[in-house]
Amino acid sequence: MKKYSWRFFLITAVIVTAIVYLLPTLKPGIWPNTKINLGLDLQGGMHLVLEVDTEKAVESTMERLFQEMRSLARKERIRLSDIQVDGIQIAVRVTGRENTDKFEALLNDEFPGLREQNRISSGDTLELVLDLPEQDQGHIKTLAVDQALETIRNRIDQFGVSEPDIRKQGDRRILVQLPGVKNTDRAKDLIGRTALLEFKLVDETSDPREALAGALPPGTEVLFEVREDPETRRAVKTPFLLRKRTLLTGAYLTDARVQIDSQYNEPYVSITFDRKGARIFERVTGENVKRRLAIVLDDKVYSAPVIQEKISGGDARITGNFTAETARDLAIVLRAGALPAPVTILEERTVGPSLGTDSIRQGLISMLVGGVIVVLFMVVYYRGAGLIADIALILNIVLIAGGLAAFKATLTLPGIAGIILTIGMAVDANVLIFERIREELTLGKTPRAAVDAGFKRASLTILDANVTTLIAALVLFQFGTGPVKGFAVTLSLGVISSLFTALILSRSIFESLMTRRKVRRLSI
Repeated sequence: MKKYSWRFFLITAVIVTAIVYLLPTLKPGIWPNTKINLGLDLQGGMHLVLEVDTEKAVESTMERLFQEMRSLARKERIRLSDIQVDGIQIAVRVTGRENTDKFEALLNDEFPGLREQNRISSGDTLELVLDLPEQDQGHIKTLAVDQALETIRNRIDQFGVSEPDIRKQGDRRILVQLPGVKNTDRAKDLIGRTALLEFKLVDETSDPREALAGALPPGTEVLFEVREDPETRRAVKTPFLLRKRTLLTGAYLTDARVQIDSQYNEPYVSITFDRKGARIFERVTGENVKRRLAIVLDDKVYSAPVIQEKISGGDARITGNFTAETARDLAIVLRAGALPAPVTILEERTVGPSLGTDSIRQGLISMLVGGVIVVLFMVVYYRGAGLIADIALILNIVLIAGGLAAFKATLTLPGIAGIILTIGMAVDANVLIFERIREELTLGKTPRAAVDAGFKRASLTILDANVTTLIAALVLFQFGTGPVKGFAVTLSLGVISSLFTALILSRSIFESLMTRRKVRRLSI
């Protein structure tokens, strides 16, 4: 008994661990643990294909370079006759030899990556059209898609969706699958919101209505604050004339939380800046006391309070007639960060839970029918030995289910097909062993010697067959997507558990029967 004690403890530990992880799935809430997550095709949810507007990412980069160039030229006392940004190009006109030399030195020192698309030099006047090389533009576009992928993943993780499937599809597209999501409109708004937070000064020298009529002062823009009238429930738009220049962005945010206003008992979003953002916010508020500072999110004004005094510490608040849910969603997108470029929904599908319920029921029926046929065949053909194989088969399914829960894997419809396939593969190893035992018995060996020889000589063949299958399953998992991955997960777990039940569990049962029960004749 001492010789085989390690197998007994190993088998006990593996089965108990599998049951511990499986119980929360069978009886939710029995104890805090993981459970088997159902995929989109089984529990319903959302399927989205998003496209990132990568051209906007390049335009945003050029806008930032334009602002930096104009600011540095002003700091270096370089007089620019004209400077404009148009899409992905910056047009500059400089007059005067001294200004021209200083500006070219500025370009070489601060903007070496910009390319001269067009250059016209006439006397003391220099006209340049600058843009980014194609390689740099391609890099920006790739980074935009990668950043959008991570931002969307962060938002969905905070939204609370279990086992979402989020991955790139091609150069500009992102595939998003959200199992179990019922409020599809809220999910789409959370995913697609750009969440570009900006602080801009309100221009109070002109009337916004005159600006809307066409008399828009240079360097300004009109944005709206949208509020819902509590009585009529109609949206009321209030125009604001704002300075185009952004004084501070949400790039410096470190936290965003939902708070309740003690005076009005309404939720608002409190935001906290990092050290650099706090210094900028303190300087902006200190230089513009008694002026209105608009808080703009995605070109929509949320509030425009009057700055009463310099605000230090890096804390601010965003108000705007929020509900608890909308305030929480806003805090989520601010914490996750702004999307580097707008995203559009190209494809949207909603899978109802009833379809998933039917799939689960039919999958379980097919698993049950296939399992019963295999169990009966093994008992009829191999008698008592077949009964041992059937016990190993049942425990094999338990181990697969426990493995799915332990590794937080997602069970999909192809995954159920993988389990059904594993039922046939699980007894395949036992068939090889039993046939080998029969051959040894035919040669006149004792039952104990025949069992030892059967397991010893069949083990290498079983390992070869299952390891090659496992390699194929791992390749499917690595390079497959969606349903293919679900199939690969259950197939991999099935192969590993089949090896365990066939080579360790079945052998331990045989040896226990012959050693402790003193079985002299094998029923095989």
